[in-house]
Amino acid sequence: MAQPPHTPIGAPEKATLKMMADAIRVLAMDGVEKANSGHPGMPMGMADVATVLFSKFLKFDASRPDWADRDRFILSAGHGSMLIYALLHLTGYKAATAEQLSNFRQWGSKTAGHPEYGHMPGVETTTGPLGQGLANSIGFAMAERHLAAKYGDDLVDHRTWVIAGDGCLMEGVSQEAIALAGRYRLNKLTVLWDDNEITIDGKVSLSDAVDQKARFKASGWAVKAVDGHDMKAIKSALQWATRQDKPTLIACKTKIGKGAATMEGSHKTHGAALGAAEIAATRLGLAWNHEPFVIPETIDKAWKKAGKRGSKDRKAWEARLAASAQAADFTRAMKGDLPEAAFDALNAGIARLVVDKPAQATRQASGAALETLFGVVPEMIGGSADLTGSNNTFVKGTPIFDAPTYEGRYVNWGIREFGMAAAMTGMALHGGVIPYGGTFMVFSDYSRNAIRMAALMGIRVIHVLTHDSIGLGEDGPTHQPVEHLAALRAIPNLLVFRPADTVEAFECWQLALQHKATPSAMALSRQKTAAVRVTASDENLSAKGAYELKAANGDAKVTLFATGTEMPLALKAAETLEGEGTPTRVVSVPCFELFEQQDAAYQASVIGRGTVRVACEAAIKQGWERFIGEDGAFIGMTGFGASAPAEVLYREFGITSDAIVAAAKARL
Repeated sequence: MAQPPHTPIGAPEKATLKMMADAIRVLAMDGVEKANSGHPGMPMGMADVATVLFSKFLKFDASRPDWADRDRFILSAGHGSMLIYALLHLTGYKAATAEQLSNFRQWGSKTAGHPEYGHMPGVETTTGPLGQGLANSIGFAMAERHLAAKYGDDLVDHRTWVIAGDGCLMEGVSQEAIALAGRYRLNKLTVLWDDNEITIDGKVSLSDAVDQKARFKASGWAVKAVDGHDMKAIKSALQWATRQDKPTLIACKTKIGKGAATMEGSHKTHGAALGAAEIAATRLGLAWNHEPFVIPETIDKAWKKAGKRGSKDRKAWEARLAASAQAADFTRAMKGDLPEAAFDALNAGIARLVVDKPAQATRQASGAALETLFGVVPEMIGGSADLTGSNNTFVKGTPIFDAPTYEGRYVNWGIREFGMAAAMTGMALHGGVIPYGGTFMVFSDYSRNAIRMAALMGIRVIHVLTHDSIGLGEDGPTHQPVEHLAALRAIPNLLVFRPADTVEAFECWQLALQHKATPSAMALSRQKTAAVRVTASDENLSAKGAYELKAANGDAKVTLFATGTEMPLALKAAETLEGEGTPTRVVSVPCFELFEQQDAAYQASVIGRGTVRVACEAAIKQGWERFIGEDGAFIGMTGFGASAPAEVLYREFGITSDAIVAAAKARL
């Protein structure tokens, strides 16, 4: 008669790594079964790898999830979330209680269907869309190397570990990410690939024949393959990874649903509960004779010991931090606080701009703001997706971020908008840096999901999006954004700024930096625009999202709204209407989202109900109903652009001051 794999759990024996891994398997299948929703197969398949990683290699202290020099663990294959929840529970994270695991995927629980940053301590990033956790990890690893160069290895010396699946590697963003990691030789980054040859639909071979190991090697990674259920081999491979001088991929050959009585290796374990009969048989096969969410004492002690393993390192690090002359600066940077007097030079610059009244493209204005801020906010680290000269994101004299020193603050991201945006999210999540990155606004489509994830997580990432309208001209409709402002404004918790001139650009940069829990998108023009803020103010007017730029002469009959390069058109139209005896006020709307945060009385005062309302923006109308109502007029785009000089395009598409005047008169 066949013997069970080990004696029945509960006997007074020392827990083996196999028993510790089985605890993950049982918690995963029980959590999914209780919810009748989830993905048990991946956690069961990767339990052995995760057990070796957490008990032998990962530097962490479960009692201090926010320890700055902890290793970062990223579950890129976020559908297998019961793996990380089980690990956090077993190692002693206070928030990861048995009750939370039993409430997996339920309203109000910390154990969401996919791991969510800010919900459960120990979850470093929200991983739902496949591939983005992997791409985030590049940013984590870049931030670690940069901060190590800045503060020294005594304060910053940790690794980033990632579990990724076939879905992560199929997504296109994975190539952008791994190419960056290889180029920058991020040797403290290790990806553990769950090589189980299974997707939801069945075998990977149904849809993919890529030699992933060769792909990573070609991208500059060190690669090793291992039996993902051989604990000794896994340990050896992880040790190997820590000795490499480049990022590492460990291909872990696993069986999805490992340990399941009859469904081991089946794609049916990927995204559904195993069912009561299969779970009962699996418990028998694992000799696991305990109720759901109950961990026997010997295994519980072994896991809790693993959770405390980093305590000594953490305390030694705290002593080094306390003794460091950089302690205050490091602590401030990791908290995300700005230096004192961060905006003094910026405010002085605004005072000069009101007097000088420069006419320039708002991308140039943004570059001027960066020149002013970069030296006084040392956490800022910027870059561009191969459009540096067009995006105006480079501050003269800035060293380039590169191996082997990594002290530079300018990143050459290459033509990788999605990878750049996702990596910047990882940098912000790591802490200690404030990332910004540039591309053309039309290419925000490529990076949109990463922008959305940053908004969902509530982190400070600044996207510099230039060439914001048909005003970019001759490159034509492929490069001319028309729906993008509306699309970006539709993302909750994203500040979309479209400054009208240099003063507003300076103000918008200040706001983007001040909002620690909100990403920002800066919509900036290619073409020059006249200065419109020509009167000094003691406050940041853009902070209210919309404000009266020009009052009417008398009781207003018309209110004109505009953003960006269309503001001079609105001011000219107001001048014409006033000259004809129609009192007209003009409202600048640099940020819809901040306007919605103002009180009702202020909003009403700005909107000007009872007046004819006309808005002008070289984009589609969607969203402007908030300001102009159902009866207001909109001067803008109704379709795609064309290839021609900017002034011709504005005339041909009817975005003119005359059109604004005519629309107002038609409604008077």
